[in-house]
Amino acid sequence: MSVKIRLKRMGMKKKPFYRVVVADERCPRDGRFIEEIGYYNPISDPVDLKIDNEKAAQWMKNGAQPTDTVRALLKKTGAIAK
Repeated sequence: MSVKIRLKRMGMKKKPFYRVVVADERCPRDGRFIEEIGYYNPISDPVDLKIDNEKAAQWMKNGAQPTDTVRALLKKTGAIAK
């Protein structure tokens, strides 16, 4: 079982916001997840981004792989060194 840190899309049509979740890679994008570790709203000005860096670091230490988009967001919050 491979675990990913990825985005879960929420919100209305044309007004998305995302939750950063830890999920099994076999589950659908908006399906079941293990834990929610943050959120990301690209529509707001300024962009609203909150991620629990400690939980993200712990999951990555245990083998979870972030997606490319989440990796960029983790770099912005400081969970991953640049």
